[in-house]
Amino acid sequence: MGICFLLSKDKKAINWKAIAIMVVLNLVIAWLLTGSKAGRTGVEAAANGFVWLVDASAKGTVFALGSWYNVKNMNFICSALMPILMVVPLFDILTYIGFLPWVIKWIGRGLSFITGQPKFESFFAVEMMFLGNTEVLAVSERQLNQMSKARNLTLAMMSMSCITAAMVGSYVEMMPGQFILTAIPINIVNSLITTSLMNPVKVTPEEDVIVGVSKEGGKREPFFSFLGDSILGAGKLILIVIANVVAFVALAALIDKILGLFWKPLSLESILGVIMYPFAWLMGLHPHDVWILSQNMGMKLVTNEFVVMGSMSSKIHSFDPHFQAVMTTFVTSFANFGTLGMIIGVFKGLVDDETNDYIAHNIIYLILSGILVSLLSAAMVGLFVW
Repeated sequence: MGICFLLSKDKKAINWKAIAIMVVLNLVIAWLLTGSKAGRTGVEAAANGFVWLVDASAKGTVFALGSWYNVKNMNFICSALMPILMVVPLFDILTYIGFLPWVIKWIGRGLSFITGQPKFESFFAVEMMFLGNTEVLAVSERQLNQMSKARNLTLAMMSMSCITAAMVGSYVEMMPGQFILTAIPINIVNSLITTSLMNPVKVTPEEDVIVGVSKEGGKREPFFSFLGDSILGAGKLILIVIANVVAFVALAALIDKILGLFWKPLSLESILGVIMYPFAWLMGLHPHDVWILSQNMGMKLVTNEFVVMGSMSSKIHSFDPHFQAVMTTFVTSFANFGTLGMIIGVFKGLVDDETNDYIAHNIIYLILSGILVSLLSAAMVGLFVW
C-alpha cells in the first residue's frame, strides 16, 4: 500500500475513508474465510463442490480419451484443462437464464454502498470474477466510451488482478482449493484499494451511472445455438492455455540455457527470485521457504499461473499451511505480461485513440497494480493462516 501511495497520480485526491473501509472489509473477509470455523467449513464445501464438478466432467473426458486419461503425461490436460469444457458452459447457462447477471448486479451494488466506490467500478470488479477480464471489457464498450480516460485506466489496472470463476475447477485440481476460493473476493476488494491509491479519480453523481449493456439487435439467441457457441469457446480457451503454457515454458527454458552459457547457476528463476525476494521475506515465511516463494512469484509474472500451479501441484502440500496460503493466494490471478498484452489489445479495439494511447503510456501502472494486488492479497490471507 505504501508503494501504491508513492506511485499515486494524485495523492491529494485519495479518499482515505474509503481506503480504510476497504482494508477493514478485506481483513474481515480474510479472517472469516480462513480464521473462523464456519468460514473454513463454507470455503471447503465450495472447494469440494468444484472438485465434484471436475469429477463429473471427467466422465466426458474418459469417454473421449479413454486410456489416455490415466497416462501420467496427460495429467495437466485431463485434470486441469478438460473441466473447462463443462464449467464454462455451466456459467454461460447461468448467464443465459439471467441468474448470474442478477447476482453480479446486487453484489456490485452492495460493494459500492459499503466501500463508497463508484457504481460501475464496483460492478466491474464483481463482474470480472464471474465472466473474466476481456469478456467484461467487451460487453462494456458503451460504458467505456462514456467514461474519462482516467477511469478507463482504472478499469485496465483492475483487469490485471482478476481470475475467472470458470477456471476455478482447473485451479483446485492443482492447488489448495480453500485458498483459491478465498483469494477471489480478496482480489476484488484489493483491486479497488490499489487503483484508488494509484489512480484516484473523483466521480460526480452525474457521472456515477451504469450504462446498460445489450447485444447488437437485442435478440435472444436460441438456447442450443448459444450452448454450442459456449462449448466451442471453451475449446478455444483450452487451446489458448495449452499454447501459452507450452510457449512460455519453452521460452523460459531457452532463456535459462542462454544465461547458463555465461554462468551455469544463472537462470530466469534466480534473477526473478532476487527481485521478488524482499516481498516474499515480508510474508513471514521460514527462511528456507522464502527463496522458493520468490522464485515462483517471479516466474508467475513472466509466464502465467498455470505454469507455476502445474510445477507446484505435486509438492505444495508438503509445505506448512502459511506457505500454502501465501503461495496459492499470490498465484490466483491473471497478473502477468501475457495478460498485459491482452488488455492493451482489447482496449485498442473498444475506445478512441486518445484513451488507448493514455492507457498504453501508463502500462507500468497496469503491471504494477497486478503485482501489488497479488502481494496485498497474499499478505492479508497469510495473516490468519499459520
